[in-house]
Amino acid sequence: MGNLFCCVQVGQSKVAIKERFGKFDEILEPGCHCLPWFLGCQLAGHLSLRLQQLDVRCETKTKDNVFVNVVASIQYRALADKASEAFYKLSNTRNQIQAYVFDVIRATVPKLSLDDVFEQKNEIAKAVEDELEKAMSAYGYEIVQTLIVDIEPDEHVKRAMNEINAAARLRMAANDKAEAEKILQIKRAEGEAEAKYLSGLGIARQRQAIVDGLRDSVLGFSVNVPGTTAKDVMDMVLVTQYFDTMKEIGATSKSSAVFIPHGPGAVRDVATQIRDGLLQASHA
Repeated sequence: MGNLFCCVQVGQSKVAIKERFGKFDEILEPGCHCLPWFLGCQLAGHLSLRLQQLDVRCETKTKDNVFVNVVASIQYRALADKASEAFYKLSNTRNQIQAYVFDVIRATVPKLSLDDVFEQKNEIAKAVEDELEKAMSAYGYEIVQTLIVDIEPDEHVKRAMNEINAAARLRMAANDKAEAEKILQIKRAEGEAEAKYLSGLGIARQRQAIVDGLRDSVLGFSVNVPGTTAKDVMDMVLVTQYFDTMKEIGATSKSSAVFIPHGPGAVRDVATQIRDGLLQASHA
């Protein structure tokens, strides 16, 4: 109906290509335009100015002979001031862009190892974008953004990489655990050594205190009771402690049967042994 009344409508974000007798005449902006068909004018077609995206999957081989699928996402659009070049010079824009992407990726990735491909994907995307920008600008297209959105090695390679990573992490965990156990053992040994040292100091001070107390008791008793010797006082103290010990053994409910020599001779032997030990400690 629009052609009947010589009127055409161009939608937003689009341009139309006007021809006169089959030759390009002008670019029609969005809106309503008069197109007198009886003067040889006709509408050749429309061209979208919207941003478009093309995802390209390219299989190639890395420097270390690993096959990978590289997925590149190309965002592009036609330029309004070069709409005639975009409309007439290219018959299939998407195939043209895909061919350039294949060419650049298959020329770049084989120079890199698999690890480098993952690390330098931004450089690969930049190389693709530069090549596309240089090639497609002549056809009236602008390359807005190029992204390497995915790098997929072979499934067996991915499994091997995961196993290598897992083994490395297990090795690190084992080293950390062994180091922690080593530190615990060192600290435990240091604690035991310090405890034994302090226990020895305590025992030594306890014995010294006993010796000092007995010495003071013997000296005080000898002064207050004339005619007694230090040996007499010592024997009396030891006999008293001997009977106190016997009393404590008998009073303990959990003690089992204990056989010890008993009698005047046994008491004398015990007193002699204790006295000799205390004298040795005092001299030391």
